[in-house]
Amino acid sequence: MLRALAVDDERPSLEELLYLLQADPRIGSAEGAGDATEALRRINRALESGPGGPEAIDVVFLDIQMPGLDGLDLARLLTGFARPPLVVFVTAHEDFAVQAFDLKAVDYVLKPVRKERLAEAVRRAAELRGAAPPIPVHEPDPDHLPVELGGVTRFVAVGDITHVEAQGDYARLHTGKGSHLVRIPLSTLEERWRSRGFVRIHRRHLVALRHIGELRLDAGTVSVLVGSEELQVSRRHTRELRDLLMRRP
Repeated sequence: MLRALAVDDERPSLEELLYLLQADPRIGSAEGAGDATEALRRINRALESGPGGPEAIDVVFLDIQMPGLDGLDLARLLTGFARPPLVVFVTAHEDFAVQAFDLKAVDYVLKPVRKERLAEAVRRAAELRGAAPPIPVHEPDPDHLPVELGGVTRFVAVGDITHVEAQGDYARLHTGKGSHLVRIPLSTLEERWRSRGFVRIHRRHLVALRHIGELRLDAGTVSVLVGSEELQVSRRHTRELRDLLMRRP
């Protein structure tokens, strides 16, 4: 059973998060803190108590934007501890996801928090702490990729994706209607979608061949036009891309 600490400066959000955590059978106890300073004092007591002690905390569910010490600051401090608790960020802002996972966060849950989405974060934490056996996961739909936007999970059709941009351990999917950030490395998508006509043109970019409108050569620099965006092609990928475009029906 996981022992959890929820941290949020907005009382209604904190109470809602605690309610959802306490309803999860994998959570043995859940307590709250109204800011990062209070949370840090509580975590210090937990670390002094030891992993099996009565004050121990397994996982912290942490808001990001708080007055004074914010959630990212607290997470950075925790990385300096020998046995820190796991961290799950719970925030209304998508913009900090890359920084969050650079800090080894277990998960990044967007507000408003949905019960099913929080349960997935608890599952990940439980597996890492050895508190629960892995739950079988159904095979993903190969034609769609789930993305989260404003606390709602939507499914982006792979056929609508024009190109993918690497952002650390994340990838940003670009479509004709916008972009979505997913926690999947570019190398994983390259391998998964190679048979679907995606090709690596640069260490930062994966492009769908069918969406390439032009191949441009300017003073020895090669680029492709994808929609209205021009993307550079690295030298090591130029020949392969030309060959693929020549064979494209």
